[in-house]
This record gives sequence, C-alpha cells and structure tokens, in this order.
Amino acid sequence: MAERIENQNIITISPLTPPNSMKAELPITEQTTSVILQARRHIRDILHGRDSMRLLVIIGPCSIHDYDAAMAYAERLKLVAERVNDQMLIVLRTYFEKPRTTIGWKGLINDPHLDGTCDIGQGFSLARKLLLEINSMGLPCATEFLDPVTPQYISDLISWAAIGARTTESQTHREMASGLSMPVGLKNGTDGSLQVALNAMIAARHPHSFIGINGEGLTSVIKTNGNPDRHIVLRGGGGKVNYNPQDISEAMNFLTKEQIPRPILVDCSHGNSEKDHTRQVSVARSVVNQFTNGQSAIMGLLVESNLKPGNQKWEAGKPLEWGVSITDACIGWEETEQLLDELAETIQKSSATTVPTC
Repeated sequence: MAERIENQNIITISPLTPPNSMKAELPITEQTTSVILQARRHIRDILHGRDSMRLLVIIGPCSIHDYDAAMAYAERLKLVAERVNDQMLIVLRTYFEKPRTTIGWKGLINDPHLDGTCDIGQGFSLARKLLLEINSMGLPCATEFLDPVTPQYISDLISWAAIGARTTESQTHREMASGLSMPVGLKNGTDGSLQVALNAMIAARHPHSFIGINGEGLTSVIKTNGNPDRHIVLRGGGGKVNYNPQDISEAMNFLTKEQIPRPILVDCSHGNSEKDHTRQVSVARSVVNQFTNGQSAIMGLLVESNLKPGNQKWEAGKPLEWGVSITDACIGWEETEQLLDELAETIQKSSATTVPTC
C-alpha cells in the first residue's frame, strides 16, 4: 500500500447517528424529565448543605454489560430506595464507559455485543434505552463521562456524573465538566493526590471554550458557564486509603484553604477497599459513622455492587455468568440490601437522638 499523507493507520471512518436524531428516536418523556430534574435538585441540596439529614449513595455495577441484568438490579434497588428515602438518596450507578490502563473491554457504549466489533452506534442506543427505562421507574442514574462526545447522547438522562481518577487531570475533561448540567464528582488521582482533584475543581468552575459537536453532530465551538456543582470524590490510591477521619478533615481543610468549602463523597471501592470488594462494607460503615457523629464534610458514598458477588474475566465469545461483573469485583445483592438497610437504620437512630437547638 502506498504511503499516505493522512489516515495512514486508520481502517475506516464511520459516521454515527447525530445526537438529536437519536433523541428523536428515543425521546425523554415529561415524567422522566421530572425525575431527573428532581434528583439533580436533591443532590444539589445535599451538596450545598440545604439537606443535612440525608446521604447521597451512588451504588450499582462497576460497569453495565447486560441490559436484562441491569434492569433486574434496578428493580430491586428501586424497592430499597423507596424504603430508605428519608435517610439516603439512592442513585443507580450506570457506567457505560471504562477507562483502561492498557487494553480491555471499554464498556457497553464502545462494545455492546462483547465481541470486539465495537458497534458504538448500537452502544449509544442501548445505553439511552436503558437509562430511559430506569429513570421511568423513578430511579435516578449516575455515570462516568469518558469520551467528550458521549454527553451529547445521554447527559439529559443523568443526574450525577463522575470524572475518573485517570481523567481528572485532563484539560478536555475539566472543560467538559464545566459545561455539564448535573453535579459532577471529581476523583483524586490514582496516586492518591488531592492536588489533581483540587485543580480540576478550580478549572471546572470557570467558563471555557473548546471544540466539540452539537446536536446535529457538527464540529462546533462549545462555550460554557462553569459548573457550580462540582465536588471531590476520595477513592484512595498510591497504596493508601483516604476515608478515615483524619483524611476527611485534611481534604476539607485543603478545600477550605482554596475557598472551595464543599462536602466530600467517598468511593468505598478502588484504593479505599485496597482492591478487595469485600472491604467496601467496612468502609461504608466507617464513613456513615463519621457522618452520624457530626462530620458534616461528608455528603455520601459510592459503592460497587451487582446481582452476584465478585467478578469474571471477559473474553470475546466466551459465555458469561449472569449478574457477575466483568470489570471490578462487586459485592452481591444480598449484602447490598443488608448494607443499605443497616446504614439507613444507623442514620435514623442518629437523627432520633439529635436534640434540636433553639
């Protein structure tokens, strides 16, 4: 093959259905719009201290790879969410994009058929269908935005978003966060560094202009206002945890010195569980005990949970066990339900013993 001046290493370039066309095919209803706007308001109330009695709990599979299993999980979680609503605002973790340290399955949007064909158009469609169905149940959804094009397809269906540890330092993702319409959690770096997240907090609050696409899929200049609803997510790293009382206090002092006094969400997985999914429960208990003992710097938890515990290795064409994660290991449903009920009871007892002051 003759040497090319461009596209030398490109196999194909395949246009996608524009975001507006997909939204027209899979439209959001007024009822679902109400669910999402209400959830965003409730999250903002917790974030800005207007609701100091509840914790935000973002919980669900490390990644979604099976539509039916995701719906089965959502149906179970919805029942618990209704039961504990006075103590916790439950948001379902619906992660469709997975950052990889080297290579591997990149998530439902990138490879929905789990066979390496990377039918991204179908991936966007499946993700949007699933989000519509879950939100229609009255259960709000959270996700991590990895590709800056993705929000054009699904951000109207998301109530809380994360910028991950691998991308918090990225200028592209800080600019994207500045324009998102929902509260955004910015994770500390993979080495445990808080400075990366703090820099992202500062950058994302300011207006930006950058290159993206519009609803018609045309390359466009995107101008943002800056996001007033961003906050830090502590996830451990560098061989250390950062959810203990001194870690929470240090992070809050760090933010206060920079005149960004925001409460903190704790990721019970990743570095904070020392990559052992069974330790998430003890992390969650510790964080909730700190909250009920008066640590107002805590706004919530992030937990990786699935229908069945553990994880399994994905290989293209290999049969998979239903309800088991193919990325990070998760706690199973029985343990999840017990944990949420236990945490709600802890918060309820603390509220009952709190004596109001005049």
